[in-house]
Amino acid sequence: MSGEQAGETVAPPLAPPASAGPTTLAIDIGGSGLKASVLDGAGRMVAPRVRVPAPHPCPPEMMLGLLLSLVKPLPPFDRVSVGFPGVVRKGKVLTAPHFDTSLYAGFPLGEKLREALGRPVKLLNDAEVQGFGVIAGHGIEMVLTLGTGAGTALFCDGELAPHLELAQHPAHKGKTYDEYVGRAALDKVGPKRWSKRVLRAIGQLDRLVNYDMLYIGGGNAAHIAADLPERTKIVANDAGIMGGIALWKQRTASD
Repeated sequence: MSGEQAGETVAPPLAPPASAGPTTLAIDIGGSGLKASVLDGAGRMVAPRVRVPAPHPCPPEMMLGLLLSLVKPLPPFDRVSVGFPGVVRKGKVLTAPHFDTSLYAGFPLGEKLREALGRPVKLLNDAEVQGFGVIAGHGIEMVLTLGTGAGTALFCDGELAPHLELAQHPAHKGKTYDEYVGRAALDKVGPKRWSKRVLRAIGQLDRLVNYDMLYIGGGNAAHIAADLPERTKIVANDAGIMGGIALWKQRTASD
C-alpha cells in the first residue's frame, strides 16, 4: 500500500525540485481517503504520494488535524492547492455530501490551512482540480470522477465553468448520480451491472452537455467492465494531485 501502513503516512525520501518555480503542496480530499504530494514548477511530484483513510464521521477540526499530520513528512512547499468533494467558494465549504454538510457548511477550510501551514491556499471542488490535471484546453471538456460518489467538472477552452453539483441531480428512477454510480452502488450490484449504469450516466451527460471530450477519473474508474463510447477517456487517479499546479495558473470563481 503506497505511502501508508495501518493508516499512517510514511515519510517519503526528500528530493530537490526537478524544475524551477514555486513548489505546490497538492491535497486531494476524497470520501474514502486523503492524499497529498508536493509538485515542482512543472507539476511533477517531488516526493511519492502519501495517503490516510478518511474516517466517518470526520468533523471539520478532525479533518484539519488529519491533513496537517498527512503533509508533515512531505518536503517544503511554497503554496497549497486543495480539492474538496463538495461545493466550495472563496475558501469556504458550502456542501460536504460525504462528510455531513450540516457540520461543514461555512467552514473556512482554506483560511484554516493557510493559518496552520503559513502558505497561501487555493481550495476548489475535487473534480475541478482533477480536470485541471487532464484537460487539453480545447472545446467543451467534462470530468466525471467515480469514487465514493460521482463528481463532475466542466471546462470551456481551458477555462473552468461555474460549478454545477450534478452529482446531487436525479440520474435514474429518483437516484442521484452519487447514489446511482457511487461506491455503494458498485458494491451492491457488482461491476457488470454498475458498468451499465455508468454507460447510461455517460449518455445522459453527453445529451445534457454536448461535450467534446469526457475524462473519467477516480478510484472506481478501473472497475468499468464495458467499452466506453467515443470522446471518452479514463485518466489516472493521481490527476487529482497533478491538477494542483494548474490550479494556480488562472483565477477561478472560488478564489
